[in-house]
Amino acid sequence: MRLFCSSVLLALWLPLSAGADPVEQLPPEVAQALKNFRLSERGLSAYVHEIGQPDPVLAVRADVPRNPASTMKLLTTLVALETLGPAYTWKTEAYALAPVRNGVLDGDLYIKGYGDPYLVIEHFWRFLRALRKAGLEEIRGDLVIDQSFFAPTPGRSVDFDRRPLRAYNVQPRALLVNFQTVNIRFLPEPSARQLRIVADPMPAQLTIDNRVRLASGPCRRGARGLGMQVTQWAQFQKIVFSGRYSPECGDDELYRVVAEDEQYIHGVFETVWTEMGGRFKGGVRDGTVPPEARVLHSAVSPPLAEVIRVVNKYSNNVMARQILLTLGAERYGPPATVDKGITAIREWLAQHGLDFPELVIENGSGLSREARISARHLGQLLLKAYDSPYMPEFLASLPILSTDGTQRLRYGGELAGRAHLKTGSLNAVRAQAGVVHDSKGRRLVVVILHNDARADTGGEAAQTALLSWVNRRP
Repeated sequence: MRLFCSSVLLALWLPLSAGADPVEQLPPEVAQALKNFRLSERGLSAYVHEIGQPDPVLAVRADVPRNPASTMKLLTTLVALETLGPAYTWKTEAYALAPVRNGVLDGDLYIKGYGDPYLVIEHFWRFLRALRKAGLEEIRGDLVIDQSFFAPTPGRSVDFDRRPLRAYNVQPRALLVNFQTVNIRFLPEPSARQLRIVADPMPAQLTIDNRVRLASGPCRRGARGLGMQVTQWAQFQKIVFSGRYSPECGDDELYRVVAEDEQYIHGVFETVWTEMGGRFKGGVRDGTVPPEARVLHSAVSPPLAEVIRVVNKYSNNVMARQILLTLGAERYGPPATVDKGITAIREWLAQHGLDFPELVIENGSGLSREARISARHLGQLLLKAYDSPYMPEFLASLPILSTDGTQRLRYGGELAGRAHLKTGSLNAVRAQAGVVHDSKGRRLVVVILHNDARADTGGEAAQTALLSWVNRRP
């Protein structure tokens, strides 16, 4: 029955196309997918262009400015690769004014960040381990955090959707440790009739009050169904978990922001330093490294080519924002600002003959209600990326359909494993853009930007239908 309906739709579509430009009409299976979810075609833009050919295969409302959600990261990461180079690295440095004698620093320890987007807990552990290996055991002063390489970012983590505890809302910082988040794990122990809750890393000033009851029955929402209240005062934070948790949910986890950046770094530093056998009882404050201070250790991040794999495959917002700021600092000097980063991107576009008058970047991550680009221009950007000497590094950073990253659980059908596609989603926005290797061995740039109040319900179905059409077309 489905095959019969598809044949009828195709038969109806072909006569209509005879007198009009076929690249300006949606394929029938895409139109049907929208109809199934009662979605208007007006909110969808699509652009398909075979690489190496002069004209697009499909261009439907391709010049309408749309919110691209996280597909905006394609622009930020491509410009970074092109201007900074795939081997670019960030550094993080430790300084002291006082000498270290017999393992004791009788003064403050300064840590200065230069915007490393990927200073995860493992890397921060190695950074502190290097200080311990160099002979530093006890710090008798304070921990001083130097964030001066980035100018303060305007706005707050609550400004986007009033959810300051969510990891995607973390603000960029010159010294950003572990994305400022805690991985909270929920481990049911039915024999003990309890739910064990552990946090990693566990900042020294954080306590967890577990009031959750283990209850029988089917799994509802797992950890997301629990009550979570964070209380902060002075230098201490407390999380209270409440509600019921079914053992049927198995192990679960949440990534949450439980402290301000300065407090978070202080707590993680104290925990890790103590676990290493070091001694530290000082406080924390912002400051700048004095000119006469000497370097105790300098660490280097993984190269940019590796970093953008995390950014694009897992759609990490704060990492993309860190990269945008880095572009500004490298091109126009520190302190980095968003405006400097945006100007650096626009300068690169102009140098490559790409005129995107409708483009609104805002922060480079796509976590924005103001960001705009057209499907045609996002497609042209991807065509330019395919001609880049760093094309392999760029494509390798994109999620592979039905295989990894944000595409791991998406249905790919015959295209599973043969499409590198960045996803994007916000309320009322669904987007997808990348490169497809179709059934006939052709490579095509595919962009679909869907802005509709109900795109959350049928947007993915429309994307799947378009990809199927791209793969099977003559």
